[in-house]
Amino acid sequence: MSKLPRHHDREHSESMNQRPQIAVVIPCYKVSHSIVGVVEAVMEFADLVLCVDDACPEYSGRRVQDSISHSRLRVLFNEQNLGVGGAVKAGYMAALEAGCSVVIKLDGDGQMDPAKIPLLASRILKGESDYCKGNRFHDLDYLKGMPALRVFGNSLLSVFTKVSSGYWQIMDPTNGYTAIGRSALSAIPLDKISDGYFFESDMLFRLNVARAVVTDVPLKAHYGDESSNLRIGKVVGPFAFGNLRNFIKRIFYSYFLRDFNLASLELLAGTLLTLFGGITGLRAWTHSIESGVPATAGTVMLAGLPIIIGFQLLLSFLNYDIQNVPRTALSSFEHPTGEA
Repeated sequence: MSKLPRHHDREHSESMNQRPQIAVVIPCYKVSHSIVGVVEAVMEFADLVLCVDDACPEYSGRRVQDSISHSRLRVLFNEQNLGVGGAVKAGYMAALEAGCSVVIKLDGDGQMDPAKIPLLASRILKGESDYCKGNRFHDLDYLKGMPALRVFGNSLLSVFTKVSSGYWQIMDPTNGYTAIGRSALSAIPLDKISDGYFFESDMLFRLNVARAVVTDVPLKAHYGDESSNLRIGKVVGPFAFGNLRNFIKRIFYSYFLRDFNLASLELLAGTLLTLFGGITGLRAWTHSIESGVPATAGTVMLAGLPIIIGFQLLLSFLNYDIQNVPRTALSSFEHPTGEA
């Protein structure tokens, strides 16, 4: 079980409750070389800065405490390393407790431009979005400096995350520069979201269950000589399993538990017909190979026609699912806490 962080500087400024608050959460793990500069830059745009030291072996949190003293800065310490998701969730909980209206999350490695914080926050405060995130794939120039393997990996993850989350319009799902409104943050079960690198993808799934509006914001990342803590070989399996699990759960929640409509029937009929045609054709093909007798035209039609009709029904369902993205921000009406 995740241990709650120990909060430092719990005093709240009375003036911070007089207008919409922008909190910035910065997970800190092996970023001691850059974290102080990042925090100093962020302070210009944030009403509250929450640095979460995720049991960093470089003592990034202590370095921030020793270098910066400000009433708008708090440093939180996880007693054990929880992963990027666990660190961000600790910051999210602290931001909710502080009553903040918008929570920005950016990394402490200096790749993300703090000057873009007002842009991200404005999407939430204007009611245009519940959750917005950076998109490095909007312009080819944004990709300069990004390793080719990372470009390919992120493109592939984008496809998987579109399918599992239902947000077909988004790209760059692992982009860690995000903003979320208080309504959306209160509507998702933080304790059920992944603690590791699957955090961003899992967030999108939970937001879809809550019917939150998600948008992309074109943002360029700055790459230096920093090294990523992400190891592709270690996350391929968990990412594949996590996306498959979330896809199945999303389809069940959206088309069978909360609603049952024409798209539900198309999915059921399309799946059954495709399976029937595939199994029938495979059996006929196997029998033909073993006996040496070609399959009759009727046998071919019995296998082929259900596959054709089933595939068309599945395409129709896919078209409906692509159009079925949330379009009304949660902040515009009352909503219950999302559970999944």
